[in-house]
Amino acid sequence: MAHMRYLMWAEAAKKEKFPNVANLFKAVAYAEQVHAGNHFRELKKEVGEDSVTAGAGFGMTNTSENLQGAIDGENYEVEQMYPAFITVANLQEEKGSIRSFQFALEAEKTHADLFTLAKQAVDSGSDYAENKIHVCDICGYTLSGDSVEDDCPICKAKPEMFTSFVTE
Repeated sequence: MAHMRYLMWAEAAKKEKFPNVANLFKAVAYAEQVHAGNHFRELKKEVGEDSVTAGAGFGMTNTSENLQGAIDGENYEVEQMYPAFITVANLQEEKGSIRSFQFALEAEKTHADLFTLAKQAVDSGSDYAENKIHVCDICGYTLSGDSVEDDCPICKAKPEMFTSFVTE
């Protein structure tokens, strides 16, 4: 759900003349897709009708409020959702699930931080300063800056395993 919400909010930010915020939303949407892919791979052949609540609201307001919604959603995942998932995965001795959830938990922290910086910029009347965002294809870790110099601090992926998003 976060993936689609962020893509919608990226379009809104672009219309409000915040192209770097739009780029950030697109990059983090990709990171959320990485998380979903990791979780799906761990499910293997599990089939069911279970519901997963992301704990974040939907709706379209303005870029500042959309960023606050993103921050709130990321913090929910960091503080409540992934710790609960990890606890259950530990009880069930699901090592792959533990790894997938731990990767996502650590990456979500970076998302919350980036969205917070972007919100501060928007609230002061300017666009987010960074026009280059990089996402680890393995765990979804996200950082801003000109290039990726080091291995991923979460999963140790090499710099070439990052997908870069540059403001158009």
